[in-house]
Amino acid sequence: MYLPTFHLGDWSRAAAVAAVVAGIICVGEAAWIHAKASLAQALIGAAWRRELAGSRRTQPWPWADTRPLARLTLREGLHAREFMVLEGASGRNLAFGPAHDPASVMPGEPGNSIIEGHRDTHFAVLRNIKAGDTLRVETITRRDVDFVVTSIKVVDSRRARIALGAEQPRLTLVTCYPFDALVPGGPLRLVVTADAIHYINAYQ
Repeated sequence: MYLPTFHLGDWSRAAAVAAVVAGIICVGEAAWIHAKASLAQALIGAAWRRELAGSRRTQPWPWADTRPLARLTLREGLHAREFMVLEGASGRNLAFGPAHDPASVMPGEPGNSIIEGHRDTHFAVLRNIKAGDTLRVETITRRDVDFVVTSIKVVDSRRARIALGAEQPRLTLVTCYPFDALVPGGPLRLVVTADAIHYINAYQ
């Protein structure tokens, strides 16, 4: 029986081809995740505008079991990023945008409103956030609340708990940490706390 003989060069070429294929798969998967996140934000934004206009069609897509809850604007110097926030911080919702933890108060109300997001898509922007940066939350009731970042810390989710009580409106943004971790789902979280500056209501 003939057994094929493989030389070192053959194995090297095979390993190189395998590495290239694996790289293409990883890049393709990452590109798809970001494309899905961007497309979902556009669809959620359209649903938000329909809801503001009084439409009953508030689902971002026909099979969605969530709806847009608020629009979050993060300002860093002269730059601003907008994100549509979904109702309910499930793993499925987090794939499409930042999501509100239903155990906390609604954004803009007295108390601590918690919004979670993925570190490699929507909340990657938190990598560069600093104390003094400002946030704005626009709610479906057309009330806008401005916040200023007062605290940024890394905590262990197995030991730390975020307090839900606050006398004034407070906003807490949470994402996984570190941002460049090779394996997702570790116990560390970046927690950004922002307190309300004043109320704005342009529709009065």
